[in-house]
Amino acid sequence: MKRIYVVRHGQTYINRYNKMQGWCDTPLTEPGIEGAEQAGEALKDVPFDIALSSDLKRASDTCEIIMKHNVNKDELQHLASPFFREQFYGYFEGMDSEMAWRMIGGVHGYATRQEMFKQEKIDTIKDWIKEADPYHQAENAQAENAEEYWARLDKGFKLISELDGAENILLVTHGFTIRSLWSRYGDNIPLVPGPKNASITIMTMNNKGEIKIPSWNKMHL
Repeated sequence: MKRIYVVRHGQTYINRYNKMQGWCDTPLTEPGIEGAEQAGEALKDVPFDIALSSDLKRASDTCEIIMKHNVNKDELQHLASPFFREQFYGYFEGMDSEMAWRMIGGVHGYATRQEMFKQEKIDTIKDWIKEADPYHQAENAQAENAEEYWARLDKGFKLISELDGAENILLVTHGFTIRSLWSRYGDNIPLVPGPKNASITIMTMNNKGEIKIPSWNKMHL
């Protein structure tokens, strides 16, 4: 049985300014660094066998900060992969979040993302993001839909399933991705409120690759 400790990266400048942040990247703020340090302290006694993260700098930096606190820090290796990146928002990258979500959800009757997340399946929302992207016909520029997103993320979880001997795994990723995992693998986990920066969600994976989420959005174990 594998235990995957899924941590949202620390606060970034785009988080602070309430803008859409998918594949675009900004540095951790001072509170973001402090949050990563606190997550490291919370997880310091978990003997991680490997550390994984998105290859985006905010997640990779958070992972490195957590690793330096760990009981296995001298042996721990860090693998950063695009498989664990955030949802790609296409045209909406860097836009004011509330404005972007109104553009995405407004045509479907939703004025806010909170209303939309409470009522709709997350894969439906992913499809709406791509549909609303005015560049959705442009190759390599359009937002991801649900099929494209899960095809990428599932490669990451296949990688995890093939890590022989790795029982305790650190995975640092992103807010909408963690919401997506809650939706797919959680038992009626509400999508509102979303995961806090530097929060910890625990996933288990058995030898058949079946995933469950016994704990989510905690700031400590």
